[in-house]
Amino acid sequence: MTDPLLPELLRLAQEAARRAGELLRDGRPADLAVAATKSSPIDVVTEMDIAAEKLITDVISDHRPDDGFLGEEGASSEGSSGIRWVIDPLDGTVNYLYGLPTWSVSIAAERDGERIVGVVAAPMRGETYHAVLGGGAWATGAWEGERRLAVRPAPPLDQALVSTGFNYVAEVKAHQAEVARQLIPLLRDIRRGGSAAVDLCDLAAGRLDGYYERGLNAWDVAAGDLIAREAGALTGGRPGERPSRDLTVAGTPGVFEPLQRHLEDLGAWHD
Repeated sequence: MTDPLLPELLRLAQEAARRAGELLRDGRPADLAVAATKSSPIDVVTEMDIAAEKLITDVISDHRPDDGFLGEEGASSEGSSGIRWVIDPLDGTVNYLYGLPTWSVSIAAERDGERIVGVVAAPMRGETYHAVLGGGAWATGAWEGERRLAVRPAPPLDQALVSTGFNYVAEVKAHQAEVARQLIPLLRDIRRGGSAAVDLCDLAAGRLDGYYERGLNAWDVAAGDLIAREAGALTGGRPGERPSRDLTVAGTPGVFEPLQRHLEDLGAWHD
């Protein structure tokens, strides 16, 4: 890590993610999933989401007031330093609502459009993943110290465990279900974790062989994409393209290309 800016940005992202994760974990009402009115749980989750994003932007701005932001909950500023932070303060809101552990705080830093730092904190797992460009991917958790992440050796596609996600728009979800129906017989099995950031980190940690999803935004994948690539994964969108809202694909070398090809043939990127 020869660039002196990278350790500074990494420490700041780790601190902001840790504090936001604690806010979300400790501030979640115990009865959130069984609140009295239909709108009440969603309102509470939205309030927590907004509060976490504000905490993150405040922590970063206190140290780097000239940086820009792009956040899921509306943080948007150009900045003048060349650094922009891409933030998903709560990735996996439905899991959070129901009390499932797979949700995360995702923070990435870009310099002149290139992602250079990524941090994903999964508080209910007790794990935090991080990467800097060219420095590998790492995680802390129940084990001692930092663990360097590396993708699994690539199996044949019919032995690959692949994760995905589904849109909340009914017509889009129906199409995604049809793509999954046709894809499943070609794989070992399929998983639906509920947090794109965690799925990408699980790929980096060797817990998955591949991942794909349609309809993701920059803040959903910015940190996880860097972490996965630094662990040896390949990432992209449709063949020859970068990840986009049309399609995000990630996988171990040997799984990525056939998975991407099948998704293209199945029309995973459109209705």
